[in-house]
Amino acid sequence: MAALGVAAALGLSACAQDAGPAPRGGDTRYVAGSGVVESVPAAERKPVPRLTGTTLDGEPFDLADYRGKVVVLNVWASWCPPCRAEAPYLERVYQETRSKGVEFVGIDTRDQKASAQAFERSFKISYPSVVDPYGELVLKFNGVLTPQAIPSTLVIDRQGRIAARALRALTDTELRKILAPVVAETP
Repeated sequence: MAALGVAAALGLSACAQDAGPAPRGGDTRYVAGSGVVESVPAAERKPVPRLTGTTLDGEPFDLADYRGKVVVLNVWASWCPPCRAEAPYLERVYQETRSKGVEFVGIDTRDQKASAQAFERSFKISYPSVVDPYGELVLKFNGVLTPQAIPSTLVIDRQGRIAARALRALTDTELRKILAPVVAETP
């Protein structure tokens, strides 16, 4: 777990473009993510930390309000090319699964609010995103399958535990694959 914390601290300045090595030289401001996509057996799942804040629409947000539902939590930023690539896939899967009790929530991290709002309009994102301009919300996941790069996606089960994570951009097919077993679990 300590290694995850160190990796998270180093990776929080990241934007995962692919699973390959980070570019050498120059000021790219990107660090490639590990590309990890993993599911966690129910007996080994850890609870998500307390997560509260304000959405891009100015509404109060508390992740505890989503207890009893499966939640897809995506960490993103408008300046992140892989985030732009995966945004349509996330919205598509959200539209397909929300009638099954699946909720999506974004954490817009280290970003300007106006840029994030423009991103959501451009990609027609209809689920809420919580404002995290300094990366403080992401840091709350330290020691609990910490998102190590941007984008990162966590699937949270109905009991509020982390059931899966992806440390890179996902396609709709990949997201459905890690989401389906969690949705199928008996409440």
